[in-house]
Order: sequence, then structure tokens, then C-alpha cells
Amino acid sequence: MIRLWPRGVPLRLRVFFRASFLLLALATLALALSVLVEQKQLSYRDYGDLFAKSVAQITARLQHPAGQLALINPAAGAAGSGLRPYVLPFAGLDFDDRTKVQQAVEMAGCRLRYPGEADLCVAVGNSPAAGGFLYAVGSFVSGPLVEHALGDLDLDGAHRLRVEVSLRGRTYRWLAPLEAAARRHGIAVQGRLTGFAEGDDGRRARRPERDFRGWLWQESRCLDADLQAPPPPLPCRRRSFYSVRLPIELFREDLLERDRVVWPPPDLGDVRVHVEVLGPGEGEALFDSDTAGATAPFALPDLRRELLDGETLSIRRLHPRPADVLVLTNGSEAPRTPSLVRSLIARLPATGSDAPLRATQTIATPAGDYEITLEGDRQGVDRSLGVVVARLAWYVGAMLAAILLTWLAIEVRIIRRITLLTTRAAAVRKSVHGAEGLIEHDLASLRGRDELGLLAGVLADLLQRVNEDVKREQIRADQEKDMWHAVGHEIRAPLQSLLALHPAPEDPSRRYIERMQQAVRVLYGRAPPSEAILSASLSLATLDLRAFLRHVAANAADAGIPDVHFEDEGGALAVRADEHSLEDVLTHVLGNAARYRRPGSPIRLGLRESAGGAEVVVHNEGPHIDAQLLGRIFEYGVTDGLQDGHRGRGQGLFVAKTYMAKMGGTIEARNVADGVEIVLALARA
Repeated sequence: MIRLWPRGVPLRLRVFFRASFLLLALATLALALSVLVEQKQLSYRDYGDLFAKSVAQITARLQHPAGQLALINPAAGAAGSGLRPYVLPFAGLDFDDRTKVQQAVEMAGCRLRYPGEADLCVAVGNSPAAGGFLYAVGSFVSGPLVEHALGDLDLDGAHRLRVEVSLRGRTYRWLAPLEAAARRHGIAVQGRLTGFAEGDDGRRARRPERDFRGWLWQESRCLDADLQAPPPPLPCRRRSFYSVRLPIELFREDLLERDRVVWPPPDLGDVRVHVEVLGPGEGEALFDSDTAGATAPFALPDLRRELLDGETLSIRRLHPRPADVLVLTNGSEAPRTPSLVRSLIARLPATGSDAPLRATQTIATPAGDYEITLEGDRQGVDRSLGVVVARLAWYVGAMLAAILLTWLAIEVRIIRRITLLTTRAAAVRKSVHGAEGLIEHDLASLRGRDELGLLAGVLADLLQRVNEDVKREQIRADQEKDMWHAVGHEIRAPLQSLLALHPAPEDPSRRYIERMQQAVRVLYGRAPPSEAILSASLSLATLDLRAFLRHVAANAADAGIPDVHFEDEGGALAVRADEHSLEDVLTHVLGNAARYRRPGSPIRLGLRESAGGAEVVVHNEGPHIDAQLLGRIFEYGVTDGLQDGHRGRGQGLFVAKTYMAKMGGTIEARNVADGVEIVLALARA
């Protein structure tokens, strides 16, 4: 059973661990919420931008002639038993001009596209001033056209157009053969379509109808590019374009008999038109408007693809007859979101989340003005956020589970063992003797195979080794202290006697005796030697460095270092230094150089002056210093072996470095081409 508050664990540790995990869990939740808030804000802002773009796109599309055609003809299009004519956004068509009528039909977008590269537009103008005419404009692909000869009563031997219009129980039929006319540049065939009325019994009028007007043009360019290469194996297929104006007597009667002109006719949606293009003879029609598979032009229901999830588009005609035209809603199925997630998303703050999204635009057309209203739905944004919440919930749940498992592992595997370790540590602390530094506590009873047993065994062995090391260090310190006391006692008396034998201050021997006395005073009664050297105090004074170096070179042989040369005849160079300590430094450096110089080679002393000080260079010819030891030779205890038959202590160069530092200078070793240089830098007085 896990105790909620294990005994022996400090309160601060318990609070720290549990507060850390609690804060980590809260931080994970806060991070998830902040991500959701930011995502909701970004989604709302992006949706607002998309909503504005949708309004602009829908408005621009409806302001285009193709969009105005869809507004004016909300219910027009293909039908199984014929075509229903459109009301054009133009007053009429200049059907005699091929270029103008093609541009007008293409811009209005009223063409139905059929399989076989054919198309057809059946429409009326939006102005009654153009008369009660119906326009049929289209194109088809065929081989060379056969023209009808003037005066020939047989119309079946040429290409011809058959049109049938049904409205209000009456049917109008025309058969229009192709009659040749003058060619134009770039046109293979240009001919007039002369319309002969047909009765219900199939009889044709002998004379063409005067108000029936039509033209047919065939391009000179072949549609199959490979057939243009000589020699052509098959006849060239060309596109033919026709434009026909059909006189509708009922439309004319309405315009002439009624006091108030109503245009377009209210029953225009009940009109059915059938168009066929026939070749010579009784073969199959080259084009039939009742052919299945026709692609209708742009219509208002196509705007549903422009709507986002939950948006509603309302189109209303303002005048001349106010009425609701169409209401479109994007009702795409969105994934259902749990109520808890919906409630969470609704509570997330977001700027402008309460403001309704609604935009209204007015589209002016020749047939009247239309009001376009687009309403947005931010609930769709919330539903899309539900997917983000679901994905994030897995991550947050995994993080919280990992935090919980980690806390339980720490409680079971660490906190309980910390309790035992704390108890043992407190007992060990009480058993430490401050004077002797020994630890008298037995931890062997806690040994075992688990982590705590291994830790207890290692701790017991460590405590035993610490006790042994402390005892050995105490014995060594006592022995070294006794040794230095004995050395100091034995040396001071002979030195005092020697000093009495050399009372003259200018006597060179007196100088060496005073140096030895200073060294004894530094080391007497102190242990270890490194601490004594570091704690020594020097008396700095002005010293003529050039004269001092001449004196050292002249008396080096008396110190057992022969062949020391200083060849510098310059004037006085004053530096700040302790004369005895500096001589001690040079003695150690010269002695080290003498041990490693090539036999018979001299040791040269050099002096270099600088703006702020002076450098003493000790050069000897011999082996280089190992690169790994070049920066460590001045450390205490670093030595390379025997010196004069005894094991070296690595103290000489350490003394040199320490004394130079106390005099405000530096010492450095360098490998040169023929040996080694030791450079001592001192500041000028």
C-alpha cells in the first residue's frame, strides 16, 4: 500500500515532486486549450476571409453576362422533348454578322454542348422592340457542304436545317436548305438558309417565308491537322456555324394586341424547340437537339459548389415583379461531434464569434434587379474544429497518462527508498567526529540484491575507504610536519653561524646565506610545502634587472651551474621585483636548463625590453618538452624522474611560477628550433 505522505521524506521534497507533476499536468491542459483557442481564432478569421471571397466570386459571376443569363432564366435548360429557350441579357442578336453573333452567344454562355463537337443556343432577346423572334444559333462538324440550286423544288439534295417550335398547342415547322452566296476571306462556304414552312401533313410551302432569316458559314480550316498533309486520304472535316431568326406569330400577336406589353412572354418556359441539321438525301441527321448527353450552360444551382459548409444563398428579384428566385444551401454531411466537445468549443473565446455573417449585393440586369444574400454559418467552423479536438484529445490523454505513470513510479520506486536513505544519511551525519573526521556507522546490514542493497553496500565500502584515507592522510601530515620542523631546526643554527663568518654586505657568500635563511623561514613549521610556498610574502623594490642578470651569470658557477652567459652591455633597466626571490627563480630555471642541455653547450641569458616591462629569456640547447607537459611543468609535483640520484618532487618550477606571480610577472616555456626557452616577464618600476 502506498502511503500518501511517506514518513522520513522532507516536506519540501514531497511538495516539490507533487507540485511539479501537478503543474506539468496543468501545463499540458493549458497548452491544449491555448492551441484550441488559437485554432478557433484562426479558423474564424480564415472563414471570414473565405466568406468575403465567396461573396465577391458569386457577385462577379452573376454580374457576367453568363450569370445574368442564369438569373433571367432560373428554370431554363434542356428537356427530354425539346429545348426551352433562354432570355438573353441583350436586346437582340445581330444574326447576319457571324462575328457579332458568335461573340454574343459565347459571352452569354447559353450554348448547350452536345457529343460530337456540336452546340446550340435557343433564345429570345430581352427587349420587345426586337420583335417576336426566336433565335437559334449553333455549330456542327461535317464534310463539304452541298448547296441547293435556286429554282430547284427538290430540297432534299442539299444540306438543310429543320426547326420545330411548339407553344400554346400550336406547332411551327421550317425546312431551310443551304443556298450559296458570295464567299468571304477565310470562309470555305457562306450561304443563306431560306426557310420553307411545313404543315402538319408534311407539305412545304412553295415560297420561302419572308421573316425567316438565317445564315450558315463553314470554315476553311480543317479540324484534323494530320489530314492537311498531302496527299489527304479523307475529305477534310470543317466546323460550320449557323444563325437563324425564327418568326413566332403568337409572340407578335401578343405584342400588337395587348395594351400592356409583357416581355418576355410569361409562358416562355412552356415553349419547346427542336433543331436538326440534315445532310443530302434521307440519311441520319448530322445534328439533333434531342440527342442525349448534352451539357447545359451555367445555371443558378451550380452556385452550390461555391458555398461553404452551412452557408445559404438567397436570390430574390426586386422588380418588375418581386419574387423569390432561388434558395441554395450547402448541406454537406459533416462528422457528428460529441456534445461535450461542442460545449467545449462553444466556450472557447474568439474575437467576433457572436457577429452574424451576412452579405447582400444587388445585381442589375436588363430584365430587372436581383438581390443576392449570402448567410454564413460559424457552426460549420465549430464542427471542423471538432476534428482538431478529437486529434488533440489523444495527445493530451497520452501525456496525462504518461505523467500519472511517472508520478506513480517515482512514488513507489524512489520516494520510499529516499525515506530509508534519508534515515541512514541522518544517522551517518551524527556519527561523524568533527575532530578526527572518522565515520563510525555500519551500513553492511542494508546490503542486498535490489537497488537499495547495492547502494548500501557501495556506501559502506566507500565509508570504509574514506576512514582509511583519512587516517593515512593524518599520519602523513604529522610525519611531514615533524620532518619540516626537524629540517628547519637543523638548518637554522649552521646558517646563523655562517652568517657571522661573512659580516660584509658586499660579500657574495652572505647573499646566498640570506637566501637560505629566507627559504627556511618560509617552510619552517608549515606543511605541506606547496601551501607554504603559496602563502609566502615578498618585499618588492626597484631592481636594476640588467646589472642583476650580470651578477647572476657571473656567480652561477658557484651555484653549480657553469657556462651561463649574459652578453648585454646596455644601461640600467629598473623593474619591480624581490631580489632574493627573483634570484631563487632564476636558480631553479637555470638548474632545470642545466639538467636538460646538450653536454658542453652553454646556457644563454637574454633580455628584451618592451613599453611596459622587460623579458628575461633563458635558452638552452637540448631536447624539446613534450607537448602534453608543456603547459603543466610549472604545476606542483610534476616531474620526469630522478634528479641527482633522488626522486624529484616537482617543486622548483612551481616555486618559480609562484614567485613570479607574486611579483606581478609571468613565466612561460617554449620549444624553439634548437632547444627550449623559458621566458620571465616583469613589469618596469
